[in-house]
Amino acid sequence: MADATAERAGAPAKETSLRTVVAASSAGTAFEWYDFFVFGSLAGVISRTFFTGLPETAGLAAALALFGAGFLFRPLGALVFGRIGDKAGRKGAFLATVLLMGGATFAIGLLPSYEQAGLIGPALLILMRILQGFALGGEYGGAAIYVAEHAPPNGRGWATSWVQTSAALGLFGALLVILATRLILGEFVGAEAFDAWGWRIPFLFSAGLLAISVWMRLKLSESPAFQKLKDEGNVPHAPFAEAFGRWDNLKIVLLALFAIMSAQGAVWYTAFFYVQTFMERFLKAPPETITALMLSATAISAVLYVFFGWLSDRVGRKPVMLFGMTLMLAAYFPGFHLLSKTLNPALAEAEATTPVVVIADPADCSLQFDPVGKASFASSCDIAKNALANAGVSYRNEAGPAGQPAMVRVGMATIVSADARGLAPEATKAVRASVEGRIRQALARAGYPEKADPARLNFWGALGVMAVFVIAATALYGPMAACLVELFPTRIRYTALSLPYHIGTGWIGGFVPFSAFAIVTAVGDIYSGLWFPFAFTALSVVICFLFLKETRGRPLDA
Repeated sequence: MADATAERAGAPAKETSLRTVVAASSAGTAFEWYDFFVFGSLAGVISRTFFTGLPETAGLAAALALFGAGFLFRPLGALVFGRIGDKAGRKGAFLATVLLMGGATFAIGLLPSYEQAGLIGPALLILMRILQGFALGGEYGGAAIYVAEHAPPNGRGWATSWVQTSAALGLFGALLVILATRLILGEFVGAEAFDAWGWRIPFLFSAGLLAISVWMRLKLSESPAFQKLKDEGNVPHAPFAEAFGRWDNLKIVLLALFAIMSAQGAVWYTAFFYVQTFMERFLKAPPETITALMLSATAISAVLYVFFGWLSDRVGRKPVMLFGMTLMLAAYFPGFHLLSKTLNPALAEAEATTPVVVIADPADCSLQFDPVGKASFASSCDIAKNALANAGVSYRNEAGPAGQPAMVRVGMATIVSADARGLAPEATKAVRASVEGRIRQALARAGYPEKADPARLNFWGALGVMAVFVIAATALYGPMAACLVELFPTRIRYTALSLPYHIGTGWIGGFVPFSAFAIVTAVGDIYSGLWFPFAFTALSVVICFLFLKETRGRPLDA
């Protein structure tokens, strides 16, 4: 790998050094992504383990919110480790991040459940998730900068694309370990064992990956660009003030955030995470089909990251990234509609021929979203909408007479809901069950499937849709590391690069599943959640096209 890079660049022979740098940085980052993504891939099991006290919809929303909470703390980690990286060196910063990430992930596998320890279990889970996000905040910037500062100028896109590929390898590894654990336990113990305790195995598995990561990174030396800065006595004393207190640097931070990272967070986490929630929750696709689709899509992406990184060395970073953003912008709504038709055609047909309408007094309805589990959702409107949300069915809202109970119209059938406010918990539960049972019967008579029919499932059609998402995500992500490194000066590169990256991927991307799911449960249309990533992607398309200048080949000491 390094031979080819050096040969293409006409650089002096530093093949072994570059090979070690790329391998150690990429592998370590892949292991950290594995640690982080295991949680997102097991959101459903985690909601049932740690949020047992919440209703089904609220429990899943809480798990998705916690998935996003890890991202919430990534910018803080970026600032802390960015400052360390700019003052003390790149190597020490991202060696510390892998230790913190690995330890937190291993600890999740040992946490007590809600049934075992009450609120202590969820509280510890939140703490570990925060530590994971904090660690990952310092990881990516360090790895991307370390590789770029070793790579030849005209091979930077290709070299750093291996760091980008690490995200795919981490996600692929997480999915593979989860699948293998499910299959082995199903064969020898029983499928129910995975939900009971087997979900812990992928988290505990991270201990071995942590040992490998630390061993590989201990072999690395400091980056030549930082070493030169240190030898010249030019290390910054106040990276924060220099990066964010001077307009010439701050405007680059803002450009990176709005021209690149807003789209990156939206596109990548829609293509690889929200799509899983959508297929599982709304399309009711079989778990093995979802896993196979995600494994296939992730395997395809691993190759495409490198291809688009290499392509950006030839034609430029901006046109490749702009192509990825624009493609996803065009694919959001048609792509998810096609997923419905390929994975659950009966659902798509029922929605087209027999739409569902909720007729209710608007004052009787609240947002169908409760991440903390405090709302009761006991009005007749709330109970009806909860039943439809649990069934994964889209519905249209229609204002009804004031003071009258909500009604659900499914074709020619009308189901009258019931109010449970003021009732005892057991009575409320009985009212919910009665209303939900009648709604489900009406949905079944109208052709709404309880789950996807494997006989009608078009796997290759769904994979074709996923391939479009993957091409868009990798075209944007593949050249991105090189572009970000080339935007910032060496003195503040770690600090200034890491913050917009983790705001984009953390506060925008990390909350895509959570925000999109919240929008769907509030509005009633299973496709309405896509407006969240669509808006951020559209913003980046405009800003990137108008204001981002090409960075390919720019000297890193400029």
